[in-house]
Amino acid sequence: MSKKVVMSTLLGVTLVASLAACGGQTGQPTNNSAGASSAPGASGQKTKLAYWTIDRHDADYMKEVIKKFNETNKDNIEVEMTVMADNFNQSVDIAFASKQAPDIFRTNDFPGFVKKGYLLPLNDMMTDDMKKRYNNLLVEGSNMVDGKIYSLPNTGQYWRLIYNVDLFKKAGITEPPKTIQEMVEDAKKITEAGKDIGAYGFAENFKNPSSAFSRIANPIGSFSGTSVLDGYNYKTGQYDFAAYKPIVEALRQMKQDGSMLPGVESLDIDPLRAQFAAGKIGMYFNHSGEPAVYQSQFPTQINWSAALPPTIDGKQQGTVAVANTGNYIGINKDTPNKDKAWKFMEYIYNLDFQKEYHEKGLGISIVPDVNATAKKPAMPGIEGFLPTKFDALYATTPTSVAETKVEGTKLGNVIIKYMLEGGDLDKLLSDLNTRYNAALDKARAAGETKMKADPDFDPGKLQGSLAK
Repeated sequence: MSKKVVMSTLLGVTLVASLAACGGQTGQPTNNSAGASSAPGASGQKTKLAYWTIDRHDADYMKEVIKKFNETNKDNIEVEMTVMADNFNQSVDIAFASKQAPDIFRTNDFPGFVKKGYLLPLNDMMTDDMKKRYNNLLVEGSNMVDGKIYSLPNTGQYWRLIYNVDLFKKAGITEPPKTIQEMVEDAKKITEAGKDIGAYGFAENFKNPSSAFSRIANPIGSFSGTSVLDGYNYKTGQYDFAAYKPIVEALRQMKQDGSMLPGVESLDIDPLRAQFAAGKIGMYFNHSGEPAVYQSQFPTQINWSAALPPTIDGKQQGTVAVANTGNYIGINKDTPNKDKAWKFMEYIYNLDFQKEYHEKGLGISIVPDVNATAKKPAMPGIEGFLPTKFDALYATTPTSVAETKVEGTKLGNVIIKYMLEGGDLDKLLSDLNTRYNAALDKARAAGETKMKADPDFDPGKLQGSLAK
């Protein structure tokens, strides 16, 4: 299989560069920033374009970027940005239904927005150089559908084990765990050493079982070389939850050992961050949005760091799947000012902007020429999240559509119940395989996913695809 075919098969993941739960300005769109843009009348009149985004963490910076664009562009374009961190997708739906949609917007629900006909294909607007620059990052289902390009990538979420250096030292641990068994042992040591300050070894946001389990299982599983992401096995084209058995057993053991923060089953992500910032949690899994969180939303005095996740057996045979990489912003297909909206898109998708965005630590780039030329991001704590040879892009799994058809209890709830109560794990995982594969068959029959088995898939061959 050629490199190009391998990359087109493997690249991409669900979602894009919205780094979670950061500070910034929010609000609902105002009448003068929503709806079709104002067309220019007399010579020199500004064409106002509405831009909607879900991102809070970079709102102040983006205000300055847009201010500069408005002042320097030679096409009389004035972009007005509105940040909506809550109910973004619903707001977009309502705006399109009422013909008040923005000209440009974050492609937060890429598959849904394409299916609903909201987005303009960009193929004819892109120059040959631009197509060449993004060639290996153009992925069916991630930024393209049936060969039509609707958005382009910018940054990605690099997944790591985040740990409290002070608690590790207190427990006599000299380095982050390399295996899940070491993770279990370290969590127990930290809990015992941290009794005097009420600290515990491990936590995750188990209030949202699906999110919590994927934050743990995806990076460990993909890095271990299982060929499984979101439970989906790329080699076989089927769900294979048995690959997660050692990970689930490790979670159960930490819970039985008393190594998890009490009440972890009802813990949400921001309360988790608050406890970590207060020095009460030894380890948890999350992505490269965390440095911004601990600088602004939850300032902390603890010494903390991030490391590549442990693997099942200590062998780094795979790669850590980077999340939210495929798309960023798109253009309303009904805007009367498509060419001017594209001018703004070009401004955002240029090397200078992307380098500065990366260097400020607002998002870690997945674009090769950015990573090759940009300076190290300035944000404290970002060092452990920078691209390594073990980070890679994976094709979007069919799990989002399969789960709409799954009968019975979903994966996250099954796993968390076992973690808390125990049971016959082999039977539970086998039942999940049966129900999820039946749902996948229905999704394929309905034409809702084109994912199929790729016997040549080898996550180890992706090592070095983003960084050396």
